Amino acid sequence: MIRQCSDNDFEMIEAIIDDAAQAYKGVIPEDCWKEPYMPAEELRCEIHDGVLFWGYEENSKLVAVMGIQHVQDVTLIRHAYVRTARQNQGIGGKLLMQLRAQTSRPILIGTWASAVWAIRFYEKHGFRLVSRGEKDRLLKKYWLVPQRQIDTSAVLADQRWFDTC
Repeated sequence: MIRQCSDNDFEMIEAIIDDAAQAYKGVIPEDCWKEPYMPAEELRCEIHDGVLFWGYEENSKLVAVMGIQHVQDVTLIRHAYVRTARQNQGIGGKLLMQLRAQTSRPILIGTWASAVWAIRFYEKHGFRLVSRGEKDRLLKKYWLVPQRQIDTSAVLADQRWFDTC
């Protein structure tokens, strides 16, 4: 079942992110890695800034989360994580399809450039990488991330975005 997460899900969202983000350890630049990957205060700030989490639930327990955030004239897919034990079973794709149906705006997704599995996942679902120069511009316009993260990230966009630029 896919459902919108509530305040009661905060600790579970935090646990799913911490579990799934272990895949980044040793892959993203060492100076960008931290444990926990997303501390509680950072997660609270993301939610406060408009990231609305949706979850995939099985047997009354969340096993995956994905956020959606409307920023200016686009929609961002944020913080997509599936518990390690449940990855590669189609759950992320189902969540992504649900969130895509919630907007008519162009959709952008940022991820680490070295997270090739994430890039392949989004490409499999119809997103395409934007150029390096466009990536930098988009990250500065729509995200609040440090320059180091901009330098080491990739941005993917859906066809609506490519049709409007």
